[in-house]
Amino acid sequence: CVACCAWLFLPSIVRSLRLALLRLTLLQIRLVYLPSQTCIMDKHPKVADEIQQELASFNAASLKHTETQEKVTLPSKEDVQQEKIHNSLLEGVEHFEKTSMKHAQTQEKVCLPKKEDIESEKEHKQMIEGIETFDPSKLKHAETSVKNPLPTKEVIEQEKAA
Repeated sequence: CVACCAWLFLPSIVRSLRLALLRLTLLQIRLVYLPSQTCIMDKHPKVADEIQQELASFNAASLKHTETQEKVTLPSKEDVQQEKIHNSLLEGVEHFEKTSMKHAQTQEKVCLPKKEDIESEKEHKQMIEGIETFDPSKLKHAETSVKNPLPTKEVIEQEKAA
């Protein structure tokens, strides 16, 4: 009954194969994606030799001692109060219970236009309809005469003299 024994050990064999594959995959990921220490060092900016010498020969005793003043401004009473109000509003919105709400009936009020507005709109529509349905063949022919009398020599001389 070798087949039965193999069947019993099959899940453990599959599990061990999966673990081995997982280890290999993690190792490959580490080999592929992690840069070496030399690559990391090459990416850092290199410091010039002169600067390195200056840093090595720097004397910290030549520095003057100074007192640092830390200015911490505390919020005013109004600021604290505003923040408390803001936080309480946010907290009220976050923990709001819908069960405490009551159903309300909305009343829709219909606002009808005034009589003058209706009449002015009718007049406007009638005017637009009259323009759209206008028949230009009903127009009579009219001749236009341009009356532009030219000034005489005497008028021109009078304007020049003035």
